[in-house]
Amino acid sequence: MQKGAAAKAAAKLMTDFKCMKCLRPLTYDEVALHRKMVNRGAREFMCITCLAEYFKVSEDALRERIDYFKKTGCTLFMM
Repeated sequence: MQKGAAAKAAAKLMTDFKCMKCLRPLTYDEVALHRKMVNRGAREFMCITCLAEYFKVSEDALRERIDYFKKTGCTLFMM
């Protein structure tokens, strides 16, 4: 499998995940955020809405964290 094809396949797999609380389909950033803030080895994930509730912060605050992690080069957010 070519490098580009492997990346596309990995990105597609993220769409197969659903929030463990509300069952909403997840974006790659939501999966990466859960791994960064909750458990890097997680196999189940929460959407940004449920993560905001879990951490008792706003969704906007979590979106700012996503932007921060991307700007600082966190490899979890490289897709």
